[in-house]
Amino acid sequence: MRREWSIQELARAAGVTSRTLRHYDDVGVLAPSRTGRNGMRFYGSGALVRLQRILLLRDLGLGLPAIREVLDDRHDTAGALRTHLELLEHERTRLERRIRAVRTTLEKTEKGEDLMANEVFDGFDHTQYRDEVTERWGEQAYATGDRWWRGMSELERGDWKAHVDQLGADWTAAAQAGLDPQGEQAQVLARRHVEWLRSVPGTPAHGEGACNLRDYVLGLADMYVDDDRFAANYGGTAGAEFVRAALQHYL
Repeated sequence: MRREWSIQELARAAGVTSRTLRHYDDVGVLAPSRTGRNGMRFYGSGALVRLQRILLLRDLGLGLPAIREVLDDRHDTAGALRTHLELLEHERTRLERRIRAVRTTLEKTEKGEDLMANEVFDGFDHTQYRDEVTERWGEQAYATGDRWWRGMSELERGDWKAHVDQLGADWTAAAQAGLDPQGEQAQVLARRHVEWLRSVPGTPAHGEGACNLRDYVLGLADMYVDDDRFAANYGGTAGAEFVRAALQHYL
């Protein structure tokens, strides 16, 4: 007889809650292998592999609608797992570089030695969107933003990143909750988003008197949906579409 795990056993093994597994079933991401006469959910080995993939995709920033699309589109489990493994190894390499950078900074600070910028920021690539910025808004826009970023202290950069991450998390949560993009909560997020864009030097939205604000924000909103790298900030394509709809209504 093939081994099965009860919902409690699977939740404990995976480090999630039974409520989370029931939610995954409700949204069509992970169904139990069978349900007992008393309503108890049981999961087989196939469900274990699928849950592993769900947790991997979730850690990569995808929301449940996007995860469901990925799982439904990919029937080659081994191939999908190889892809996940490559992504995880890439993330591990990036994290190892960051760890080395922070360790080097700490050691040199304690010894009173001079810091080298390439050592301090190894693994922290703030230039990854340079081509997109330059193509859309010109080299001057990128140069201004880059100069602003480099001029901030390490603490200021940390605060800025925390602010951006929180905004993305709030957008993702709102989209996954099925909120109306024209509703009050989504429109508050849209206002926060526009205020954030206004604060970035070098962009058409910078400052209260920005004349190209509407076209700029709507262009960004389209880019969030069209480019998977940006969509990941909002839980995947479905989340990015929610953000775009809310911004379109706000503007």
